[in-house]
Amino acid sequence: MLAPDFTAEGSAILPELVALRRDLHAMPELGLQLPETQQRVLNALQPLGLDITLGAGLTSIVAVLHGAKPGPSVLLRGDMDALPVAEETGLDFASTNGRMHACGHDLHTAGLVGAARLLAAHRDELAGDVIFMFQPGEEGYGGAKIMIDEGLLDVNGQKPIAAYAIHVAPGPRGLFVTRSGAACAGSNQLTITVRGRGGHGSQPHQVLDPVPVAAEIVLALQTFVTRRFNAFDPIILSVTQLKGSEAVNVIPETATLNATVRTLSEESVARLQEETPRLAEHIAAAHGCTAEVDFQVVYPVTINDDRTTAETLAWLGEQFGEQRVQTMPNPGMGSEDFSFVLNEVPGTFVMLASTPPEIDVATAEFNHSPRVYFDDAVLGDQAAALANLAWRKLASVAAHE
Repeated sequence: MLAPDFTAEGSAILPELVALRRDLHAMPELGLQLPETQQRVLNALQPLGLDITLGAGLTSIVAVLHGAKPGPSVLLRGDMDALPVAEETGLDFASTNGRMHACGHDLHTAGLVGAARLLAAHRDELAGDVIFMFQPGEEGYGGAKIMIDEGLLDVNGQKPIAAYAIHVAPGPRGLFVTRSGAACAGSNQLTITVRGRGGHGSQPHQVLDPVPVAAEIVLALQTFVTRRFNAFDPIILSVTQLKGSEAVNVIPETATLNATVRTLSEESVARLQEETPRLAEHIAAAHGCTAEVDFQVVYPVTINDDRTTAETLAWLGEQFGEQRVQTMPNPGMGSEDFSFVLNEVPGTFVMLASTPPEIDVATAEFNHSPRVYFDDAVLGDQAAALANLAWRKLASVAAHE
């Protein structure tokens, strides 16, 4: 069965999706509790006749569209939370509450509502079910994992056979980009606490100063990740916080450093967990101090399934033209908690370039900037792409039964 013309239908509902996006953009919420956002999404979904399940530990929405024909399930994800960034775009719908949808989650939410509308209009032809995952807490809160723990993947009685998400980013407007294998890096947090013996800043010879030891560890970590790990399985380790004494004339008892660590393989994570403590402890011991190391895995690597991604590239190319679809040459070093879903379900994470044509792509602000501007003219195509991927996946299964 031929898929509906979701592209044309997406264009037809674009004004309503833009209005929803701008409403969400003007009132961003943070973290796991997004009551205003949740209510607006529920209002938009109410006419569609979906089975709705609300989260217990977070304001998530899981909406299931049951097709008229039997078949498996496919999952579509849209994240809803914002960032603690004061917006500086000057848009007439800009946020004024000190928070900002600086990563485009307002578009993701509106686009997923659009996909639900498009598919609901064709439920009589749909061979299976679609699970719409409206997720809080993507920005460092692990919202996807909480939703999985609360039963997301079993909401329809069995795991979905595929999962898809589309994320906006700077680039030539309307370009879809993805790749098989690692698409986004894993995110990890490293904390090292060096313990010495504090005292007066004028008497360093009478204490064990942990501050220069921490500084030595910072430099050693940079050499460590470039000399102990394969350049073709790269690691980015950035020490972003250093803390010592609260008073300028006091040598502290402890000095602490915090770092974000991005990885592309489980092997790298395992090796970091094993070798980082040895590095820090030995440097500290050389100066008569001790070191405690805490290495936390925040998000795993986002791994796109080979078969699903090959289908995605082909289906998007057929839908929008080959010139609007590209294969990423390398993974992005940002992280994504859609990785928790892709650890359980084969699927594909896609980037959609959304820089307005009047802005030079070469100088466009990136995600998380207070000045980043995503063009909501892409929303019709975003909704159409999600709807088409779900439809084609379910139709491909039905055709082989």
